Amino acid sequence: MKDIMGMMKKAQELQSRMADMQTELGNLEMEGRAGGGLVTVTLTGKGDLRGLKIDPSLFKEDEVEVLEDLIVAAHADAKSRAEAEAARRMQEMTAGLPLPPGMKFPF
Repeated sequence: MKDIMGMMKKAQELQSRMADMQTELGNLEMEGRAGGGLVTVTLTGKGDLRGLKIDPSLFKEDEVEVLEDLIVAAHADAKSRAEAEAARRMQEMTAGLPLPPGMKFPF
């Protein structure tokens, strides 16, 4: 019974820390770049778009497809970085918890 109470307490603490982490991820900004920095996308840790910077040299009629591809690539780069940071923080938070093999948070 004592172990169950201890696990419940740890679960409540984890829930509180996860809520705090979600807030932090909402404030965290990650940049993704493409084309050697010609296009930069800024996302929150939750994946919301915060900013887009495009080098003026790409504003040419014959460069539209290149620009579109670079925006998509920069977004993917920023998203990958944000997801990696979120996973790193989650791993730190759940380190030491007695989770069964293969079980991940959040469930």
